[in-house]
Amino acid sequence: MSSESIARPFDFQLVPERLWQAINPWTWNVDTGPVGLINVNIGQTRHPEVERAILDEVGSYGRQIGHIGDAVEVLIRHLDPKELSREEQDALDVLKGDLAQIRGLKARKMGA
Repeated sequence: MSSESIARPFDFQLVPERLWQAINPWTWNVDTGPVGLINVNIGQTRHPEVERAILDEVGSYGRQIGHIGDAVEVLIRHLDPKELSREEQDALDVLKGDLAQIRGLKARKMGA
């Protein structure tokens, strides 16, 4: 008995027999934005030209956040921990741990 003669209770397929897709990155987003292998989506903003200028002239979001982290560490060093609640101290400890981990990753990945 061949497999063709066995009755199937349902006549549908979960996957197509032939699966292919033409992938041409040069045709992606031609009408909606820049074409490239790496594109940064700046999200919804009322002034995208200002966002692009900031990214071009000031630095990436990661660089900006890094500068903020560095400044916050300076402020933390000048705080008197006795004036903070336990929750406030914990929040700063978590941030300090994150910043230390970021420094370690940068040193490992960038040789800094």
